[in-house]
Amino acid sequence: MNKSIRNRAFTGTALALAASAVLTACGGDDTSSSGAQAKNTPGTKAVAVKDPLVATFDGGLYVLDGESLKTAATIELPGFNRLNPAGDDSHVIVSTDAGFRVLNAAEQTFTGVEYKGAKPGHVVQHAGKTVLFTDGTGEVNVFDPDDLAGGKKPEGRTYTSAEPHHGVAIELSNGELLSTLGTEEKRTGALVLDKDNKEIKRNENCPGVHGEAAAKGEAVAVGCEDGVLIYKDGEFTKVDAPDDYGRIGNQRGSEASPILLGDYKTDPEAELERPTRISLIDTETGKLRLVDLGTSYSFRSLGRGPHGEALVLGTNGTLHVIDPETGKVEKKIPVVDKWQEPLDWQQARPTLFVRDHTAYVSEPGKRKLHAVDIEAGEKITSVTLPKSTNELSGVVAGH
Repeated sequence: MNKSIRNRAFTGTALALAASAVLTACGGDDTSSSGAQAKNTPGTKAVAVKDPLVATFDGGLYVLDGESLKTAATIELPGFNRLNPAGDDSHVIVSTDAGFRVLNAAEQTFTGVEYKGAKPGHVVQHAGKTVLFTDGTGEVNVFDPDDLAGGKKPEGRTYTSAEPHHGVAIELSNGELLSTLGTEEKRTGALVLDKDNKEIKRNENCPGVHGEAAAKGEAVAVGCEDGVLIYKDGEFTKVDAPDDYGRIGNQRGSEASPILLGDYKTDPEAELERPTRISLIDTETGKLRLVDLGTSYSFRSLGRGPHGEALVLGTNGTLHVIDPETGKVEKKIPVVDKWQEPLDWQQARPTLFVRDHTAYVSEPGKRKLHAVDIEAGEKITSVTLPKSTNELSGVVAGH
């Protein structure tokens, strides 16, 4: 086994790179998810899994060993479920139709900690805090992921948006909380609260605000339908897209780079736009660069490598490793067969999850999961699972 998979020191910037997940969770119609049960794979013991991965399938979750990719447990969980790292080396946040639930992935069991509410959405880790945004209520919950270790609900900060909406929030290292503004019909921008939840800044020049990412120097950006809105050093700055409609809705940041990776869409009328260009936003200069990859990708295709590399999984089956400073594609790593993004966002498609020096890629059409050494530029492990998977995530400890 390659040393890059074995060596998992969950410290420093490398693992914070993949820690931010920025997509909404819309629960399924089945409200019976509270009756989840774990079933250990025949022939295995219920022992703690190191660096676990978690993947969803129709009807449950697989918990996988992060090195061998072997299935450690199968957990029954009806409905449409979503996954995000909780921010430590043991837990994963599972978004169900009833709210957020905390899974101890290392021990393959739900802890009983829940944040109930309709439409659990974005989960963000930054500066040692995890922030949950519940779209159906507008409620924001902030906690230290290390406090999950006791199996009890952490004491944490709460804030409720003026109106419920599909939003996102992030707490900065100085205790400021940035949270989006909007209603169910219209999203307009973001505000910033001090430690006492008193508003200190706002900017409503960000139509359709969606998603967030943090860059080196604690520059935080939210996506807009005409560029991005950056908050840094107490001030908002708008970076305009080169097109009147240039939507950047999904972003990935890296503490190793001041440049953010984003998607880029230009057709507001499309049922599903399949863009071939990605955006690179320099949070220091305010410049936005577009790079045409020659292949489309989906919202589950973006990631960051351990040194700030921009990673994009294309529908041509290739993982593109991009230098964010130059926009040059430095490596093209074949991983899966060619695929097409489905019209329904809840339908499965190849998904990228990055942890340290390893990129994990699911291949639902073949029921496969692959591990790729980013620096070596090669696939190092592949397994076939009993069922096709949809979402893919794992534990990612902050610092």
